[in-house]
Parts: sequence; structure tokens; C-alpha cells
Amino acid sequence: MKNIIFIGGTMGVGKSTVSQALKKDLNDSVCLDGDWCWDMNPFVVNGETKALVMDNICYMLNNFIHCQQYQNIIFCWVMHQQSIIDELLSYLDTKDCNVYCISLSCSVEQLTKQIEKDIQQGIRKMDVLKRSIERLKLYDNLNTIKIDTTLLSVYEIVDRIKEIID
Repeated sequence: MKNIIFIGGTMGVGKSTVSQALKKDLNDSVCLDGDWCWDMNPFVVNGETKALVMDNICYMLNNFIHCQQYQNIIFCWVMHQQSIIDELLSYLDTKDCNVYCISLSCSVEQLTKQIEKDIQQGIRKMDVLKRSIERLKLYDNLNTIKIDTTLLSVYEIVDRIKEIID
């Protein structure tokens, strides 16, 4: 059985960092970051671009699922609404897979610190901080396994995820 591991969380919580570390720690693994599918200029969110991104994500994930080389498929993205998770899963061929949906969260103070560091490095813009904090509480309502990362290192988070999928 393959493992499909969805890692969601608000902007700046550490999804990409954790997913890349998890990919390196698991054998036969591949990682897709949903943000790569939104890498466009100008950044436009409308019905057409949303459908394009969802189609591209599902196409890539299904290709990874059908490839014999990969046993662990990691997908990270904001996924702040249950409908996003449900729609993605409805288009994936999960019949021979274990599916794990995980949401990362942290304290507002920790999130602020992480995003401010990204802003200083030019990775994010200031407007992300407010939006990210506002979305943080949405993850409480999702049908996902929650991991509070506030006091954890990346490696401790990876270990928790590995305990979940073992």
C-alpha cells in the first residue's frame, strides 16, 4: 500500500520545509508543493486558474500514485477548507493507498516570528501575516490529524508524521 500524505496549514507554518524533510527521510518518496502550481505572474485567482491548478495537482499526484517507484507521495498546500481536501481526494486513485491528512498549526506568536523572518528575507510580503493569522483557526474545523508545531523542530515534526503513517 502506498501512502498519500497531505500536509496542510496556513501560510508560513512550515509545510514546505517539513514536507521536504519528510521526503528525504522516507524511502521511495516524492513531494509536490501546491504552490508550485500557482507560480504565475501575474498571480490571478479566478474560476479558470483555480480549475487549472486543481487539474494539474490531481494529474501530478495520480501520476506519482501510478508510478511503481514511489511508495510515499507527499503533497503540501494551504488546504484551509475541507472542500479543497475532499475535491482533491475525489479525483485521486486512492484504492491501493493509505491516505493521511495532516494540518500543521502553531501559536500566533510563532507564526508571526516565522513570517516576519520570511518578510526580511524577501520570501513573503507583509500582507501575508494578517491573512495567515486569520486562516490559522480554520484548521481546527478540518477532518485532519492536527500537529501543533510551536515547540517542535522540523525533525520532531517529521518524526510525529512518521509515527502517524507507521
